Amino acid sequence: MNNFFALAFLLFSSTLLFSQKKQTKTNEISKPFVLGVIDEIQSKELNEKRILNIYLPEGYNPAEATKYPVIYLLDGSADEDFIHISGLVQFNSFEWINQVPKSIVVGIATVDRRRDFTFPTTVENDKTRFPTTGHSDQFIAFIEKELQPFIEKKYKTNDSKTIIGQSLGGLLGTEILLKKPTLFNKYVIVSPSLWWNNGSLLDLDSEMLKENFTQPTEIYIAVGKEGLAPTAIPHVMEVDANLLAEKLKGSKSKNVKTYFDYFPEENHGSILHTAVSNSFKFFYPKSKE
Repeated sequence: MNNFFALAFLLFSSTLLFSQKKQTKTNEISKPFVLGVIDEIQSKELNEKRILNIYLPEGYNPAEATKYPVIYLLDGSADEDFIHISGLVQFNSFEWINQVPKSIVVGIATVDRRRDFTFPTTVENDKTRFPTTGHSDQFIAFIEKELQPFIEKKYKTNDSKTIIGQSLGGLLGTEILLKKPTLFNKYVIVSPSLWWNNGSLLDLDSEMLKENFTQPTEIYIAVGKEGLAPTAIPHVMEVDANLLAEKLKGSKSKNVKTYFDYFPEENHGSILHTAVSNSFKFFYPKSKE
């Protein structure tokens, strides 16, 4: 009987040792799944270091002459929108889909979106609730003077520049469009928080509304069934988005094209993925055969 237990123990020990060796071997060949690269930029405008998540398209080679469009993504942290938007870009650029040209995605990781995405407000309650707000001018200066030059120097880029923003990011995208429209030539504005400062941005004049505005600019605006905004004065998200679209469609410039999308089955939290996918169809329409 003692011999039996000794044999059983020996077999068990051998099996365990073999299993451990096999597991170690498996671990040795495991590799990280790499979606892109992480860059950092020290910003004088913001007085802080900012993290950039960069998706580079298949076949990207800095030694080659090929240059790529750049898509700048607000809320571009890895745990925000960077992964699924980069996936949309990759999928739509597959040669059997061929909806979007191969593009670089620059995800701007969030630090304080209320600070960065909003301009000063006269609404006292919002000042109290969100004490860091009102510094979008610094963030826009960061994009113009530091981020875009950094990306254009380090990566193989062409002249196509898109910005994607939702909610407060959509507010910032709208502010850039109206105040500095030449920073980008494609705008994806989703569920914009136009209620900010009692909707004052909707009353803003802009050079891109005038006949002599010459830069070809395409604007895609989308909103879901989102209802009332968090304001004392009633604002309905769908109504504000419609008002913005109508304002932009009233541009006297032939170089400005605006498309409005309404998704009644989507809400403020679910709309972004669907909207961005649809925006590609607007920016890059396929010819009908």
